[in-house]
Amino acid sequence: MGSIEGRDTLLSGQAQVWRLMYASADAMALKCAVELGIPDIIHSHGRPISLSKIASGINSKNLNLDYLERVMGYLVRKRVFCTTHQHQKLETQTQTLYGLTSISKWLVRDTDLSLNNMVKMHTHPWILSPWSCIAQCVRDDGVAFTKYHGVEMWDFASQNPEFNSLFNDAMACTSKIVMTALLSKYKGFDSVKTLVDVGGGIGQVLSQIVKAYPHINGINFDLPHVIETAPNYVGISHVGGSMFDAIPNADAILMKWILHDWKDEECVKILRNCGKALPKKTGKLIIVEIVVQSDGDTIFGDMDLVFDMAMLAGPSGGKERTELEWKELLEEGGFPCYNIIKIPAMLSIIEAYAE
Repeated sequence: MGSIEGRDTLLSGQAQVWRLMYASADAMALKCAVELGIPDIIHSHGRPISLSKIASGINSKNLNLDYLERVMGYLVRKRVFCTTHQHQKLETQTQTLYGLTSISKWLVRDTDLSLNNMVKMHTHPWILSPWSCIAQCVRDDGVAFTKYHGVEMWDFASQNPEFNSLFNDAMACTSKIVMTALLSKYKGFDSVKTLVDVGGGIGQVLSQIVKAYPHINGINFDLPHVIETAPNYVGISHVGGSMFDAIPNADAILMKWILHDWKDEECVKILRNCGKALPKKTGKLIIVEIVVQSDGDTIFGDMDLVFDMAMLAGPSGGKERTELEWKELLEEGGFPCYNIIKIPAMLSIIEAYAE
């Protein structure tokens, strides 16, 4: 009996290795659907549609219907799409219709809550290729993105307008999602008069806050090449500069998904610059980041550690942090008092004070 159980356990282990080895198939099938605009095609009809109707919505002169059907079959198995079967009039055969699910609804473009642009960025070779350098970084230290591309991500973005646009669009779409969740739960902006969004990109996050709290004077602060592409918003001024040099003065500072990009020593420098820009007794630092859980017991499962792996492959050797790591980092950066507020999102709010 024991030997049978042992063989079953070993076989199960083999199966898991195959799943892990081919885990990229999920991402590539998702990339295919997004690039072909399949969620948008189904959404435009307002109901489940046939494979031939999906095919007619794809801009191609030589479309391979067999390939399309196989991709759709895979994504149905993964519950990205669903199927229903419709009886054909005057025929004995049934027709398969493909519809959206709670997953693919997040892939429709130009909706208030969409991850379409985030999928495009994270499945692009510019972002995926550095993952192949993680082992080299473990052996020799360094940053995977830099090892693969020859320059740091931020320099790559400043030199490559297409990548800069890809990155900014991805950040803008996630900002809508996170800020919708944040504003539904967090009331900490009531007393804020001047708010600086450090690393605010093209101003999407700040625009949502100022729209909800029109009394706030917003300052969107980011690198000059990012600010160049930022649209005008009522109540917001755009300021170019580096958070490693100085940060504009304000009552409160917001940093969403910024500190995870950097190593501890660089984060401490950013935090100390935040301290210089805030009133010592009343100033408030609002950090929006992942707080790594010990058990992954949330609706997002182990995505906190998945993002930590992405940081190994990402911009500047950053990392996702546990509450203890955040506590130690904040203390060294001059913010010994903090409070973690959970919101209906993968990220949490870390409210920090100098006193």
